[in-house]
Order: sequence, then C-alpha cells, then structure tokens
Amino acid sequence: MVSIMHTERDVTSVKGSVADCVGGTPLVHLSRLFPQKHVQVIAKLEYMNPGGSMKDRPARYIIEHGLRTGAIDSRTHLIESTSGNLGVALAMMARIYGLTVTCVVDPKIAPTNLNILRQMGARIEMVEERDEQGGYLITRIRKVNELLQQVPHSFWINQYANENNWKAHYEGTGAEIAESLDHADLLIAGVSTSGSIMGTSRRMREKFPALRVIAVDAVGSILFGGAPGKRELPGIGASRIPEILNRAEIDDFIYVSDKESVQGCRDLLLSEGIFAGGSSGSIVAAIRKLLPKLEAEEGRLLRIVTLLPDRGDRYLDMVYDDEWAAKLP
Repeated sequence: MVSIMHTERDVTSVKGSVADCVGGTPLVHLSRLFPQKHVQVIAKLEYMNPGGSMKDRPARYIIEHGLRTGAIDSRTHLIESTSGNLGVALAMMARIYGLTVTCVVDPKIAPTNLNILRQMGARIEMVEERDEQGGYLITRIRKVNELLQQVPHSFWINQYANENNWKAHYEGTGAEIAESLDHADLLIAGVSTSGSIMGTSRRMREKFPALRVIAVDAVGSILFGGAPGKRELPGIGASRIPEILNRAEIDDFIYVSDKESVQGCRDLLLSEGIFAGGSSGSIVAAIRKLLPKLEAEEGRLLRIVTLLPDRGDRYLDMVYDDEWAAKLP
C-alpha cells in the first residue's frame, strides 16, 4: 500500500484555479540576440501566462473587479472586440467563473486563436468589412454596440477605454519589474489598446523616475499620427485612438512593418529559443533600429526593458509560415 503524505507546504503551494497562475512571469536577458557590451536588453516573458499572453492580466483584473463591485454577476454576458489574445483570456476566465462570453473578431485573427476560442466555449461574431482606416477595429466596435442592444445582461469589457486595463499592468507587470530590478533606463513596448505600456510605465517610473518610454507601433496604424494603411499582424497598432492612451507619457515611438516583425520573430527564436508572437518580433525590430542611436556612457550599463506579449504557436499559420510571409510587401 502506498501512503501519500500531505504537508502544510503542499497545500499552500497549490493554486485554487488557473486564474491564480496569472502573473509572476520571468525576466530574461536577451544576451545572444543583443550582445552589445554597453546595453542590456531584458524581456519579460508575458507569453508564459496560463492563457498564453499578457492579456490574462486585464481579463482577470476586469472580471474580478466587476464581481467585487456587482457590475458582473452570474447572469452577465461578456462582450468584447478582440484580435484574439484577450478573447482567449476572457474565455479562460469565463470557464472559471461560469460566465458567457462573445468575442467580436475579424479575418486577421490567427486561425489557432479562433479555434482556441471555440474550444473554450466562446461565442464568435466575425466582421468582414474593413473600416474607413483600412482596418477592422471600428467595424468591430459597431458590432459590439449592436450586441449590447440585443443581448440581455451584457457587459462590454471595452479594453480601449477601461481604466482597469492599464491598472492590471500597473499592479502586475510594472510592479513585478520594479521589484526585480535595481535600475532601468528605457521601457520599449508594443502599443494597441495601450493598457500594457501605460500601466507598466507608470509603475516603473515610481521607482525609476528618469525612465524613457518608447512605443512600438505598426506601419499603417494611426496611434501616433501615421497614415492609415493595411496591416496583417494582429495585436499591434490600431485604427482608432484608445481613450486610455496618454501620448504625453510616451517619449518616442518607432514604426515597424509586418515584414520586419516576421524577421524579428524568427531571429528571436533562432538566437534565444524564444517562440513568441508577431508583436514580439516588432519589438525586436524596433530595438535594432534604436540601438545605433544610443550612446554608451563610460562605466555605465544602459538597461532596456521590454515585454514579449504572446507565444508563437498561435502564429504558425502566419508569422512562421513561409508562404504567408512571402506575400507581405
């Protein structure tokens, strides 16, 4: 007979649900991809959240805040416009809390993400028409407003305007970085809803007041005044300005094309063994553009911190598909 011993440590180390596994992602020095002696690039591996992306943080934060305040209850039907990752995170949390969720998506969603959403029980509303900016975001928002009128007990997550989006990263991502590092000079991060860059930078600046914040945007996005255009990669850039974005808090921005993002993803994988999604490749490409402009200060290490938002297996039909990549301009 096998006797199984249970200690107090065993019990306290067991999580109550997958929601309790959100956060606590590691920081990794990208020393192989960026071997420069005067610069250290440190990446927070947000793709190691249980749902596969940094969007687990706001999904959990927004839902649990709603449950505490009474804005969300057992009858609530969550609705959100999403390019994939937040939808997956919401669907995961909905399983835990017994909620219904509808995701409004567009044809740019990664096929794997779409399949994951369906397997997790999310309802899908696909919009096919591009908006006047060349993207789908405005069209998706129109569909969300239609559903809010039609669906009883509906609750719009509204990640572009919801203050709890950036607060999730202020209390989570940014706090974890600040607690782990003794100094940081630059934060470079992708932008879409802007929740991660706003929340993370606000918390980091409390400890590192001289921190410079650099946004990585997609060619064709209008977030920083660029001309609208067609974009193929989901999860970075936008065709409308998020209400929670304060551009005065961004020191600079760098545009990256889809093709540059694809190359960045592949280089990250081959150099560091990090299998990340499209926006992580955008960050790699942006850092490469930035490095020649950074001057070394004698006797001082310049530290760049960045966020790698999601994992690469969901982009096998896109970023890591040679035929798909070959069609990019």
